[in-house]
Amino acid sequence: MASEEALDGGTLTTLSPQELKAKLDDDAVVIIDVRTPQEYAFQHIEGALLLPLAELEARRVPHGDKPVVLYCGSGVRSKRAAGVCLQAGTTTMMHLGGGFGAWKEAGMSYRGVDPMTGAPKTMG
Repeated sequence: MASEEALDGGTLTTLSPQELKAKLDDDAVVIIDVRTPQEYAFQHIEGALLLPLAELEARRVPHGDKPVVLYCGSGVRSKRAAGVCLQAGTTTMMHLGGGFGAWKEAGMSYRGVDPMTGAPKTMG
């Protein structure tokens, strides 16, 4: 179940891999990977935008009709990124609990690099 906590003047909702997958299947969220470009290039959740934590400015996070979900490798950087957005005045943010590691552990598909060819392919 999604959990909520007060963080930096706003609310952070933590989603499980299954909850995020359901939201992605419904096209109900925008997902942003806050890892490094190298991590993203190697493997990422399909459809994720890249906005590395090191370059994160709250004004660069998309603000549209859909809520934003942040993720990283373990959930630490995405929580930090959510705090940056909340401190800047965003009232609610979401992130993937356990990060990309939890996503893979849950058996969810992702884009990765085929070790035989070096080409991107769906994995998991």
